[in-house]
Amino acid sequence: MRYMKSSNLEFNLITHTTLPESTEKILVTGIHLEITPALRAAALKKAVRLLRHQTQLVRIRIDIELVNAERARFVAKGHIEIGGPDIVARVASDDAYKSLDLLVDRLDRRLRERTRALADRRNNRPEGTEFRDRLALVS
Repeated sequence: MRYMKSSNLEFNLITHTTLPESTEKILVTGIHLEITPALRAAALKKAVRLLRHQTQLVRIRIDIELVNAERARFVAKGHIEIGGPDIVARVASDDAYKSLDLLVDRLDRRLRERTRALADRRNNRPEGTEFRDRLALVS
């Protein structure tokens, strides 16, 4: 297990007891703000959700940027490096944690859509939503 150097012992105990070993693939950086240990732990905890889709993810990079200090406007940018075209998303909100939640939701949705499209192509299913509509009517 890889330990992060931090003076906060409680943070080290929380992050290393609840997060899996695969968090080495996740990079969290701050632009124009310092990433607190609590924000880093929240970002890692939420980004682990993205790793459950495909283990072939090379790296997940999350940048949290303070755009306007007077209005406290935070922009979260996500970049998933994967075989094929990378997945990129950007979300803005008034709270860093809220923008982080929205970003992970958006990346999760894009990753699911990509996985579903690859499975449809592999299994020679119809391109559009006709197949899923027929499946929903049967269920």
